[in-house]
Amino acid sequence: MSTDNLQIRLASRPQRWVREDNFRQVREAIPEPSEGQVLVKVRYLSLDPYMRGRMDDAKSYAAKVELGDVMVGGTVGEVAESRDERFQRGDRVVGMLGWQQYGVCDARELRKIDVSRVPETVYLGTVGMPGVTAWYGLTHIGEPKPGETVLVSAASGAVGSVVGQLAKIKGCRAVGIAGGPAKCGYVVEELGFDACVDYKAGRLEQDLAEATPDGVDVYYDNVGGPILDAALDRLNPFARIPLCGLISGYNGQPMAIHNVRSLLINRVKLQGFIVTEHPDVWPQALRQLGEWVAQGRIKYRETITEGLENAPQAFIGLLKGENFGKQLIKVA
Repeated sequence: MSTDNLQIRLASRPQRWVREDNFRQVREAIPEPSEGQVLVKVRYLSLDPYMRGRMDDAKSYAAKVELGDVMVGGTVGEVAESRDERFQRGDRVVGMLGWQQYGVCDARELRKIDVSRVPETVYLGTVGMPGVTAWYGLTHIGEPKPGETVLVSAASGAVGSVVGQLAKIKGCRAVGIAGGPAKCGYVVEELGFDACVDYKAGRLEQDLAEATPDGVDVYYDNVGGPILDAALDRLNPFARIPLCGLISGYNGQPMAIHNVRSLLINRVKLQGFIVTEHPDVWPQALRQLGEWVAQGRIKYRETITEGLENAPQAFIGLLKGENFGKQLIKVA
């Protein structure tokens, strides 16, 4: 086993767009677990849009990353040493060990995974936090009914791709919004959406109208801003909006919307949510998602960047929409 531990720490708070010099690399001795703790060798790190908010010194639903601290992040790894009887050396586990090669945490903060059913990386995506986010937002807030139209932004991403496929499983018409012909083609041809609108084509309102001739009953929003504004124009009476993310404004861009009138005249339910506040649904969601992935009913795509040292650059690319599917870092 290596004798040092590469970590990526927050060096400074971004001013609008994230830069690589907002991070710094540090090498420290590999930590030793105390009684009741586990040392994990990180194999893959998940990069997710929520991390951008944790870099700011601002009030939010979760604690900010302090300057000098290891960046927060979900991980899948292998137990290197255990001081808890529930885990043995070699067990594959999911946890929140952050941007580092090795991490120590309390055993209760880890979850064993079965890599014989689905690949380990999928536990950071479709059968992990992004998948549960899609499942909870659509089923508990969107409440789709067979025959309804479900529209989802960032449709080729880790959350949006699952939303549309769940909508199809529930008997709905699924329409995506994504950036560029390649992503839109993937959404329709591989994921099975009924249509996908390319927001980069410059005809967003017109293309949305053509793709949703019967209006929209559920709009699952991952981006906010102008795309949310355009979607509000297509809502049917009593539509539901699970508000999952606002990535269009995470780097300081304006997110004003103008079609607020649609919320009133259509008696719309709009609800933001944080999936970690609903631990009671995770076992059911993970069980269903795992079964559907194993059966091939839910498909996924991953962008895997080699090397922890490349995490800052990959994260910046994620915020710009350069990744295709779930963005991961292969650490070991």
